[in-house]
Amino acid sequence: MEQTLAIIKPDGVSRGLIGEVIIRIERNKLKIKAMKLIQMSKTQAQGFYAVHRERPFFQSLTDFMCSGPVVVMVLEGENAIKPWRDMMGATNYKDAAEGTIRRDFATDIEKNVVHGSDAPETAAFETGYFFNALERV
Repeated sequence: MEQTLAIIKPDGVSRGLIGEVIIRIERNKLKIKAMKLIQMSKTQAQGFYAVHRERPFFQSLTDFMCSGPVVVMVLEGENAIKPWRDMMGATNYKDAAEGTIRRDFATDIEKNVVHGSDAPETAAFETGYFFNALERV
């Protein structure tokens, strides 16, 4: 079984979409192995997105991610990364497939409701960033 990180971003939390996202996760046969509501500091957001430090969107992304609470989750399932990314849809919600979270709820490319790991190595780093071994069931 593979694990991946899922985040419901500040726009998703503030708009009351936590339940909708969780319903979609469970309907798609992924198990939530850990979950918590947190408020990231700017430093924590910068550490999490450090891979994007040189990108033009780094400052606005990290500002946004610490602008309100987020829900972080460890998801588990058969090849969990792919089904979660399929559920999320393309980063640019205008390019996302019908029925995906981003197509249904995003308001712009940054406020696109959810985040997900893109590869097993990324998932290992990202899940470890937010959860220790005792927090995962």
